[in-house]
Amino acid sequence: MIAVLLSWTVHLSQYPHPGEPPIVEYRPHSFFVEHACLGNEKCQVAGWYNNEGIVYIDESIQDQEDAITRSLYVHEFTHYLQDLSGKFNNNNCADHQKREQEAYSIQRQYLNKIAGRFVAIYMNYPPCPGNS
Repeated sequence: MIAVLLSWTVHLSQYPHPGEPPIVEYRPHSFFVEHACLGNEKCQVAGWYNNEGIVYIDESIQDQEDAITRSLYVHEFTHYLQDLSGKFNNNNCADHQKREQEAYSIQRQYLNKIAGRFVAIYMNYPPCPGNS
């Protein structure tokens, strides 16, 4: 499934294929509260890319293969491809927001192709990594 979803991400994003997929690890929700949401207990994040080649997915959805879950992988794989491209500064808040906008756009494109109809996605921007 990972290779297929990475291929979809490459196709939709137009980033070059990296040859190797990112490492995918499954973690409990508390991991996302701590790392992706910086302690916010209302964290609804189920996927996070650490800018070091690892995509983390909430273990509660590990075995799900519905279109929404697969689109989460596409979103996170977009961040992996963005990181490899060097297109964005990972420590710049404006670039951080542009990265998220692009990843949500590609996720929506994927869902539109797979589901055959428009699917609304709530955009949840994680906190900026820096103050710039």
